[in-house]
Amino acid sequence: MSRIKNKFQDLRSKKQKALITYIMTGFPSEKDTLAAVRGLVKGGADIIELGMPFSDPLADGSVIQNAGFHALQKGMNFDKFLTLVKKIRNETDIPLVLMTYTNILYSHGYEKFISTVKRAGIDGLILPDMSINESKDFLQASKKNKMDVIFLISPNTSSERIKKISSASSGFLYLVSVFGTTGGQQQFQNYTVHAIKNAKKILHGKIPLGVGFGVSNPDQVRFIIKSGADAIIVGSAFLRLMESTPSEKIEYEIGQFTTSLKKATITE
Repeated sequence: MSRIKNKFQDLRSKKQKALITYIMTGFPSEKDTLAAVRGLVKGGADIIELGMPFSDPLADGSVIQNAGFHALQKGMNFDKFLTLVKKIRNETDIPLVLMTYTNILYSHGYEKFISTVKRAGIDGLILPDMSINESKDFLQASKKNKMDVIFLISPNTSSERIKKISSASSGFLYLVSVFGTTGGQQQFQNYTVHAIKNAKKILHGKIPLGVGFGVSNPDQVRFIIKSGADAIIVGSAFLRLMESTPSEKIEYEIGQFTTSLKKATITE
């Protein structure tokens, strides 16, 4: 069983929901990435998504696009990403998910890329632009390397398509909570609650449902969890905090913020 599946099984036994956190590797620097990971782990994050910057990040909002741009400007690349992952894996056994774009995998070759990141310590992959209809080779390479694949659905994804996408997914299914790109929302609309409840009904417990895009504070975490999500995904809020925090304080500040979010996932 994968680290991701083990984590969800452990949380279910404790009647807890998962806090999944996202940061961009190499932002604001490689050193800061490691400090942030230490803060996430200390703060109680259950799974960490690591973004690998890409030149044309279609699904990302301005905060993540900015982080990716600066990471690329500072020289973040595939080899440096692997080095960072190995350093993280030497310090913690927390499940790690790589979020990037299909073109990067395609240029390396699916099999070569997936086997390489698996050896480094990555447990799952999220490719926002990977179409389920064109995923045959990607899925074969992932299965061969025992890599979890996390596909995305949105509030307007049809029931039949949710069934198809979920059957190809492992680890968890990622529900985009709002229409548009990532980034903080002031409040969530009724369609988000409906989408969560509808997806949960279709999934029928076969795979955990993670909800992200726009979640940035404990109140929003509680709202999404009470709506039925198995996991909450927070990203842009961490990047905004890292950007405004001196390097020497990143680990502490990220740890404190993570703790506040994790507490919000625990419902009576």
